[in-house]
Amino acid sequence: MTKVHPNGAAAASAAPAVAPAAVAEENGEAVSLTVWRRSLLFNGKGFTVFDCKGNLVYRVETYGGGSPREVVLMDADGQGLLTIRRKKLSLADEWLIYDGDATASPSAAAPPKRFTARRHVSLRPTRCLAHLSPPRRQSCADAGAAPSCRYDVEGSYAGRSLDVFASSVSGGEQRRRVATVCQKEAAVGPDVFRLVVLPGFDPPLAMAVVILLDQMNAS
Repeated sequence: MTKVHPNGAAAASAAPAVAPAAVAEENGEAVSLTVWRRSLLFNGKGFTVFDCKGNLVYRVETYGGGSPREVVLMDADGQGLLTIRRKKLSLADEWLIYDGDATASPSAAAPPKRFTARRHVSLRPTRCLAHLSPPRRQSCADAGAAPSCRYDVEGSYAGRSLDVFASSVSGGEQRRRVATVCQKEAAVGPDVFRLVVLPGFDPPLAMAVVILLDQMNAS
């Protein structure tokens, strides 16, 4: 059987101070991640994400059945990076993406909202699955900063074949691919797949897109 997480135990106990994914991003390199659709915790559901060297970089842990309303993407140390929250009382399927862990202090004001995500609805056959829109219109600086860009997700989540495209909300820039999801070369099943993040795009946001598609397919 193909080894999914060669350095998972070591990373869980002593994560590096700077995530290798962040180092690759700073060096202008594409980030290749292995996504395992399973939590490291016993009886837990979620995701465990490793870099190309087998180091743990991200994790998601949820409990219970069905699709949770809130999911927190954490780094290897358990620090919340992004919160994906399904919007209540919405006429359309909508999710909100916040910076940090929005569940840490329910009584406090919500952290800054990064995006509103909507499931794509069409009567015609289409490859488009979802759209992510920023909360306000700004000039597009770069795909990693994200508040000025919108994103379209195309492909098949069930087939683990996805492309994420970025475009300016003002329409002044050409649409470009910023991330892709594909099956692993070795036949390890649908719960283990690759997430490739192109230079300039935020790896945690790319992983949030994967979580969104998983939520949309579970709802």
